[in-house]
Amino acid sequence: MKLENKTILITGGTGSFGNKVAGFLEKQNPAKIIIFSRDEKKQYEMHQEKPNYHYVIGDIRDKDRLNRSMKGVNYVFHAAALKHVPACENYPYEAVKTNILGSHNLCEVAIDNNVDAVVALSTDKAVKPVNAMGISKSMMEKIVCSQNQQQIYTKFACVRYGNVMGSRGSVIPLFKKLIKQNKPLTITVPEMTRFMMTLDESVELVLHALTNAKGGEIFVKKAPATTILDLAKTMLKKYGDGNFNKIKIIGTRPGEKIDEVLVNEYEIQRAIETEDFFKIMPEYIDFKLNNNYPSAYEYTSANTKQLTMYEEISELLDRVGNSELYT
Repeated sequence: MKLENKTILITGGTGSFGNKVAGFLEKQNPAKIIIFSRDEKKQYEMHQEKPNYHYVIGDIRDKDRLNRSMKGVNYVFHAAALKHVPACENYPYEAVKTNILGSHNLCEVAIDNNVDAVVALSTDKAVKPVNAMGISKSMMEKIVCSQNQQQIYTKFACVRYGNVMGSRGSVIPLFKKLIKQNKPLTITVPEMTRFMMTLDESVELVLHALTNAKGGEIFVKKAPATTILDLAKTMLKKYGDGNFNKIKIIGTRPGEKIDEVLVNEYEIQRAIETEDFFKIMPEYIDFKLNNNYPSAYEYTSANTKQLTMYEEISELLDRVGNSELYT
């Protein structure tokens, strides 16, 4: 996939992923990188660091604004979303308007403007969803991946992440802040597991999807996982005084899962697996089912490679670097 002299639009471009992927893209000598988001403060701050990008204030709920911003665009990375689980539980229709209707707007505008490819970012919470945020992202996947049933020019695909280390709103920046303030680390359930993927690896997944999509697929990158308790202990030892008595158990929040599921038992049958990735084929394509797993098997943060030792979790934290840089 050659990105040189191409125009790339990133919705939600001021977020953690947008910052990271834009930094990679600018090294490929694109014609233009367009940062499309509704947060003027974050755009101002990003512009101070990256003045060569083209910034557009807009909301994916506004189809006309999207359409004007999509002129001449070759590739779209769709990262705009409402992703805070409690907020979406309290205001579910706001999640519908952004994650579902806004994503539908983006698909129609991309088709109308003959965009080459669209890659949309999704989440483990879209798999067998139990909360409003997950339901809305599951519908986003359905909308995006259904587009290539039509005879259209634009290729559509999704990627799914579990926990992205150091991203805005994730647990690692929170734990660092609490350690710095000498406050207890609040964890939900000690045995709760979460995938451990760096932002660099999230960019790798999106570029893999952009390169390998034929239309309608969902791409998943394999990643190790750890329990919240082991992560908290490692961070207290690495960044604090190592006093494990500072860990406070508060119980699960509304809509929160104990383990993350990235490929469910139905999708695994339609998945092409390599050493590092799953590619889930759309149901509307004839496909030889994958019979490598028992019927109830799912790819989850409980059955992937488990990180339990201080040294291996600490090494991952070193790779994340200074998470405060990720807005």
